[in-house]
Amino acid sequence: MTSVDKISVHISVVLGRAEMPIHQLLRMGRGAVIELDVSEDDDVEILANNIPVAKGQVVLRGDRIGISITEVLTRSPEFRPQPENARL
Repeated sequence: MTSVDKISVHISVVLGRAEMPIHQLLRMGRGAVIELDVSEDDDVEILANNIPVAKGQVVLRGDRIGISITEVLTRSPEFRPQPENARL
């Protein structure tokens, strides 16, 4: 096992966003629907440790939901996070 095998990455997928006053959110009950700012054909955003890394499409396979990557986002070196112990 290499040291890369021990790295943990948190992956999340953003289907869309919505903005509303907190009092409206607190009044919502079970079964309430929040409308998002996207349509069903729009790409979803894929985040690795809260950093956008790719875009994709929702894929349904039987009773499972997955994401098919459609675009990998590239970053210039100045936007890449630096290790905490990096020397200047």
